[in-house]
Amino acid sequence: MSPQNEEPKTLRVAIIGLSASAITSWASTAHLPNLLSPSGRTRFRIVALCNSSLSAAHAAVAAYHLDPLTTRAYGDPESLARDEEVDLVLVNTRVDKHLETALPSVKAGRDVFVEWPVARDQGEVEVLRQALRQSRAAGKKGRVLVGLQGRWAPPVVRIKELLREGKIGRLLSSRVEAYGGSRDREVLPVGLKYFAERRVGGNPITIGFGHVVDFVQSVVGDLTLESTHAHFQLQRPDVRIRGPAQDDKIVETITSDVPDLLSLHGFTNIPLSSLPPNERKNTSPATLSFTFRRGQPFPGTPSLIWTLHGTTGEIRLVAPAGISLQADAYAEPVTIHLHTFAKGDGPDAVEEVKWDWTVTQREVGVRARGVQSVLFAFGDAVLAGGHGGEQGKKGWEERGWVELDEAAERAGQIEGWLEGFKG
Repeated sequence: MSPQNEEPKTLRVAIIGLSASAITSWASTAHLPNLLSPSGRTRFRIVALCNSSLSAAHAAVAAYHLDPLTTRAYGDPESLARDEEVDLVLVNTRVDKHLETALPSVKAGRDVFVEWPVARDQGEVEVLRQALRQSRAAGKKGRVLVGLQGRWAPPVVRIKELLREGKIGRLLSSRVEAYGGSRDREVLPVGLKYFAERRVGGNPITIGFGHVVDFVQSVVGDLTLESTHAHFQLQRPDVRIRGPAQDDKIVETITSDVPDLLSLHGFTNIPLSSLPPNERKNTSPATLSFTFRRGQPFPGTPSLIWTLHGTTGEIRLVAPAGISLQADAYAEPVTIHLHTFAKGDGPDAVEEVKWDWTVTQREVGVRARGVQSVLFAFGDAVLAGGHGGEQGKKGWEERGWVELDEAAERAGQIEGWLEGFKG
């Protein structure tokens, strides 16, 4: 085949956890649509699936209408890691399986995308970090990126732009009021029963709250350790488990050891990327106050209210239908309003600030759009030859994805806050 007739290069992708029978559907609704979208096909090609057994992998190939002649099936992560015709591995298993499913591919030097939370605890995160360091020391170029895609949710990006443009002057304080992490305050579906088991590592705090506190701090800066006061409480320890959707009955009641209420308060160091040029020599910290309660808010109260108060104005983001700006909080419009103090306190002083999805994001469902921003940024960098070198020296914002060491810092921060809670 002549060079002009060669097919464009694409990254060869393997998915771990795309199941035909999974109770949760993150792999099929957030990752798969991006790989199969028109824009995704110019960047990626699915070449393998890995599930809990070989038969399960074959069933998933059939269920999602993938080509059985070009999609290899694996029943264990070690076999997949030996496949040298895989460039990128997407890990979509339950949190307590992240380490065992990602580790072989990390050791083999593959690029690996691990969903958030990285692993069940900091000990497991450190095992992954050590494996990555050893792999790179051996001359392998694999990277590990982590699914903290909320940092690139369009409303979050728009708020950072408003700060950078000086729309509210210098940021003085920020307040977050959030309700969610699960659909109900004291009921879980049977497939999410593990949300009440802290040892698993995936629950309303590490996932629901974790994503929000990450994208908020990506804008206003990380809470400083010495200034932060964190309070956690478990107010509803008895959690009812609802059976499969077809009968919708409560099948048991269990005792949770995962907190369902928290508050944070402390100072943040505002990142330069969130400051207007004339404020970048000012190192004054801002205050962040954050409250989170699992389950539904008071009727009529939005699930997420985020306000940012500055010297000359104030920004307010409201998400009525959910806290997951990185996923599916968009059943009702997510709005941003700007109050300019110089215009007074009347209705004319407040304006709605528009934000929008990109053309490529509109190719897929809402749940997949956040993941797309990270996958496409990474894919484009690799295909352009920017996988390492100068690309590797860039920070997360310029790079377009969060790497393992950066995500480990966020995981350690949340685990540190939780250390004093005994359940």
